[in-house]
Amino acid sequence: MMFDLRPLALAALFALAPGIAVAAETWDDKLFNPKPADGDVVLPLPCGGAMAFRKLSVPGDSVYADYAVTIGIQDEARGFAEGARTAHVAGSFSDGKTQRYVLMAKYEVTEAQYEAVMAGGDCPAKPSMAKRLPKTELSWIDSVNFADRYSQWLRKNAAAKLPKEDGEMGYARLPTEVEWEFAARGGIKASPAEFNERLFPMPEGMARYVWFAGSQSANGKPQLTGLLQPNPLGLHDILGNVDEIALEPFRLSRLDRLHGQVGAFVVRGGNYLTAEADMRASYRQEVPFYDGDAPRRSKTTGLRIVVAAPVLTSADRLRAAQAGWSKLGAVSAPDNKPTEAKASDDPLEELALLAKSSPDTATKTRLQNLQTSLRANIAARDEQRDRAAKASLRLGAFLGRKLADDSRAVDALAKLYKARVDGGNADDPRTKAFKDQLDREQAVMDGNLRYYADSLIRTAEDYGPEVLKRQMQILLVELQGMGLGELKPYLDRNFAHVSAYQKDRKVARSQWLADWNKMQ
Repeated sequence: MMFDLRPLALAALFALAPGIAVAAETWDDKLFNPKPADGDVVLPLPCGGAMAFRKLSVPGDSVYADYAVTIGIQDEARGFAEGARTAHVAGSFSDGKTQRYVLMAKYEVTEAQYEAVMAGGDCPAKPSMAKRLPKTELSWIDSVNFADRYSQWLRKNAAAKLPKEDGEMGYARLPTEVEWEFAARGGIKASPAEFNERLFPMPEGMARYVWFAGSQSANGKPQLTGLLQPNPLGLHDILGNVDEIALEPFRLSRLDRLHGQVGAFVVRGGNYLTAEADMRASYRQEVPFYDGDAPRRSKTTGLRIVVAAPVLTSADRLRAAQAGWSKLGAVSAPDNKPTEAKASDDPLEELALLAKSSPDTATKTRLQNLQTSLRANIAARDEQRDRAAKASLRLGAFLGRKLADDSRAVDALAKLYKARVDGGNADDPRTKAFKDQLDREQAVMDGNLRYYADSLIRTAEDYGPEVLKRQMQILLVELQGMGLGELKPYLDRNFAHVSAYQKDRKVARSQWLADWNKMQ
């Protein structure tokens, strides 16, 4: 479903600024959303315009829940700027209990959209199709000013249409580098293997998704937005056409982290002069803020915006963040704490007591630093544990689906074999062939059942119920994003088997197989 959020804002615009009502004729959809799709969110612009957005969804169910991704590329030649590293992304707005999102512009900001926002009440003439070209020759300050002007206009004229978090209205800004690359790779719509490729999946070939250099593509000039196919998230021209400016400044890559020196601004994604072979989701360039005594602007540089919200939206959210912070890396967390644990079993509590009782300031500081370091290490360990638990549940579901298929195949062969034997054809060569095939399929199924049982028991013994329950919820969000929602019954069945084993410790292979046999 596509949501058009313009009418209320247009009415407000006319009421607040009657002097420009004649100029504020509603734009044709082709000027701002030439490729409408289910899930589009449309927000109004000044002067009768609009902008289409897509949800950039991320699994997450609490203030401190974020999502680990690998960004960058394993390429020695580009490692200094694009070295692969683990980063984390999270959404601003709640979307149910298990995911959060920001809105990301579906297309690059066009000339018409830029002019409408920056007009300051003196609307230009209704835009032509030529104004659907991406707006270029922008400095970083120009881009920030555009987002600021648009945010203020939305808050004055379309507040009811802005997404809200905890009662706080969203606002427009440039995307962070991690948000941008997460989106460019396909977000949770891409499988883990697809996400880590240089490019998002392009089944029809790159020329159908990206404007790059050469006569077979852009031919040396920017193209109208939305002419090509979108990426898995429904974002058009996320690679190629024009470079897109990121929120934060450039820093070098230092193996698994960014270097401390802060530089100029960053552009992402490549442009219409970038060679086809150089296109990649990790594409990242530093651009100086200034060219001589003026801001640096380029004919290949444009922008794409997101709509997000503050982190600490209220006093309640602040208290939740404080409570979440105290639990990060805590040994006393439910799945870390032994059943009969004493206060002295928690090294963090011991360090806190030692620091509090130490009369020496230097010693107190060292103990407090050690406590923080230990908490960080425990939190990192917990993140690794969570990812492993999620992978185990996913494996169990796929093995279960394989067992369901195996069991039905074996049953069908067994019926055919029995029918031939009962029909007096026990010694027939074809009957013996059926028996040989049945034996092979039975052996394969038995081996898969042993593997499933071993995997299930290891999952049940390695991870606590709370960890598994939470990772199950996140896994369901991921699979829905990848279009694999049909796996939910298999996940549910595997989770039920694991939970039952945790309670009674019974290895019920026959029952497990029977349960899978019933799956349709």
